[in-house]
Amino acid sequence: MEYFIAIPSYKREKEIQLKTLKYLKECGIEDERIVVFVANEDQKNIYTTAGVRNKIVVGVLGITNQRNFIMNYFPLGQYVISMDDDIERLEEAVGVGGVSPQFVTIIDLDKVFKENHQLMLEENRYIWGIYPVRNIFFIKKQIHTDLKFIIGVCYGYINRRMLLDVGCDVKEDIQNSILHYLRDGGVLRINTIVAKTKFNTVGGLGIERYEANKKAAQYLQYKYPTLCSVYQRKNGTHEVRLSRTDFLTTI
Repeated sequence: MEYFIAIPSYKREKEIQLKTLKYLKECGIEDERIVVFVANEDQKNIYTTAGVRNKIVVGVLGITNQRNFIMNYFPLGQYVISMDDDIERLEEAVGVGGVSPQFVTIIDLDKVFKENHQLMLEENRYIWGIYPVRNIFFIKKQIHTDLKFIIGVCYGYINRRMLLDVGCDVKEDIQNSILHYLRDGGVLRINTIVAKTKFNTVGGLGIERYEANKKAAQYLQYKYPTLCSVYQRKNGTHEVRLSRTDFLTTI
């Protein structure tokens, strides 16, 4: 079973080498499987000059547009792993439910990718993801197959070119989760795997996202009113909570 790892990246020519690409190399993932997607030719030249030796493909600007570009780049039916460019490592929670649970770095990524592909086939799901919060005390030894959030940091999918709306930019991973739920009845989320990374850092999507978060959250709530509700964190960030309300009856 062949898979490719797609890494969308923007203005992180150093960080991608120190983190995601370094980690993949440590895990023994062949360079031929890895494709870095950048916004334009200037960015490609910068990444090449900075020392990125993996295949670099010029895509488009914007994370939603780039994810759509990646889906169109790979053939239908291709198994694709999408990874952010600043992942230090993937970890597995062990000892969950015991007195001293802990995270252990995953080294055999190839095994994880292949096992999750097999799980997708068994469960008739077309996307798998990891637990979105790196907190050992939140984690339970579970695999969900219903409506759950598949975070965009790291996930795998069988390509059906389920293109995303630009209106949900910066929250495109939420729409991706919804689209797979609507088509397949659920997603596959492995709750014992997390990513060690930093969110909202310089480069990538950037750090000025409050207004963009608000617009994307409102867009998703408007488009999927029975699946989305919007709430606001203490820091002012607008977030989306996924839950089905279409089956509720008002008395």
